[in-house]
Amino acid sequence: MNLIHSFLNLVSPPFTFITLFLLLPPYQALKSFLSLFCVLFTEDVNGKVVLITGASSGIGEHLAYEYAKRGACLVLVARRQNLLEEVADIARYYGSPNVITIKADVSKFEDCRRVINETMNHFRRLDHLVNNAAITHLVLFEDIADITAFKQVMDINYWGAIYLTHLAIPYLRISRGQIVALSAPPAWLPAPRMSIYNSSKAAIKSMFETLRVELAPDIGVTIVTPGFVESELTQGKALNAFGKVELRQDMRDALIGIVPVETAEECAKGVVRGVCRGYRYVTEPSWYKVLYYWKAFCPELVEWCYRIMTMPAAGGSESDALSKQTLDYTGGKYLLYPSSIRSSELKGD
Repeated sequence: MNLIHSFLNLVSPPFTFITLFLLLPPYQALKSFLSLFCVLFTEDVNGKVVLITGASSGIGEHLAYEYAKRGACLVLVARRQNLLEEVADIARYYGSPNVITIKADVSKFEDCRRVINETMNHFRRLDHLVNNAAITHLVLFEDIADITAFKQVMDINYWGAIYLTHLAIPYLRISRGQIVALSAPPAWLPAPRMSIYNSSKAAIKSMFETLRVELAPDIGVTIVTPGFVESELTQGKALNAFGKVELRQDMRDALIGIVPVETAEECAKGVVRGVCRGYRYVTEPSWYKVLYYWKAFCPELVEWCYRIMTMPAAGGSESDALSKQTLDYTGGKYLLYPSSIRSSELKGD
């Protein structure tokens, strides 16, 4: 057995290099052709049923509007009923023929079961499941005072998507539908102060890549990796060291710095367009794709940049981080951040 592994250790690298050298050009040409095919034959979601979690604000809210403009029927799910009703009214105005709202906590399996049951009782079908609900935290791992309180991050971000997906699969298989899973670049970028959030998004990516294999060809899977996009998360709404939600804008500034934040509307347009074209992955804004190559080929450089830019010196505060100082000195926040996330007021419960 050791001899076999020694042989593979010797042969695998040159074999892989030569194979990729020969296959990449025709493979990329084929992908380009298939991409053109997807553009020409975009899915028509008019009259189809789309279930969106975390639909009361941010990306989820604007995904509802984009689907509504395409004539889809909507099931909007979140914990804040009053905000859901506001989103539903706007979605009807944009053209959705039928919208229902369901107050639910996706971290609870019984709530997820109720969501699927109410959807099927009302519409008798389900075509797209959009797993968008998420929370984050902005605190260093070693500074967490109550680590058990952070179980909610995995419960909402990961298990919420898993519960709903498992319950929805039989109905999505009938409609030959689509699962949309929102991951994030921190699934593969080591963004500090977000360790557990990053892990939840990495788990989402791995899980739904596996499901893409298991469920094909009956159900499509699109994995979305939105960068810094206008939402309550980029406004600074996050868990503190005790697992309580608060507005942490200084830490938000240290993390984002002078990186431009895309509007939720533009992000949603790109996501729905990509989903309807059947794309396997959608990254918004698309320039974030280059960061994957930096991480793959220069991981030490990426980690060094994060340490230099976002981490203050020992004993310093978040306001001492180079990224925040650059943001404050240049006034870049007023140019690069949408006005909604510059506000210190959160949406009401």
